[in-house]
Amino acid sequence: MKPHFVVLAALAASSLLALAQPNTNLPAPWITSGDAPGQYESGRDADGSLSGSPGAIYFRHARGSGDSWGSLMQQFSAEAYKGKRVRFEADVMTRDVSGWSGLWMRVDSSGGYGSAFYNSQDKPIKGTTGWQHRSVVLDVGEGGKAISIGLIGGGTGETWLRNVKFDVVGNDVPVDRLPEADMPKAPVL
Repeated sequence: MKPHFVVLAALAASSLLALAQPNTNLPAPWITSGDAPGQYESGRDADGSLSGSPGAIYFRHARGSGDSWGSLMQQFSAEAYKGKRVRFEADVMTRDVSGWSGLWMRVDSSGGYGSAFYNSQDKPIKGTTGWQHRSVVLDVGEGGKAISIGLIGGGTGETWLRNVKFDVVGNDVPVDRLPEADMPKAPVL
């Protein structure tokens, strides 16, 4: 094949691939973090062609061995939520998750990092699932400075979020707690 035909064929193939890729516009204030954030990618399925839900947000393992974890998250001031119980909730769907995925929330206080924390490791989402509703509930102490919410993903595969909400709930809604067996026995210094 002549060189200019090879170049034209490559351009045509890359144009088709570009058309088939989802909109990778991650809506603010979402960011990617974790122990290996460069191994993950995230964005928005604007038209719903990939998730069946227009506007759904995805987080997927894109490169590397898959022995890492990453997070799609956002952080905001806790000022308006001090002394209140809050709930972070969303519909979650997974495809081929080799480790586990789940929602997480953390409250940081003036006294330290992570005064309240829950990461769903006792209720992991694995493999391929349809849309399911998940939530995390925590108390924000009077010393609360920042609240972080997000999705954690370990291993390979992808996780989708839609219908994301954050609100104040009554004290009749139970707080999520990690089982004692999953809690550190002593502080890590």
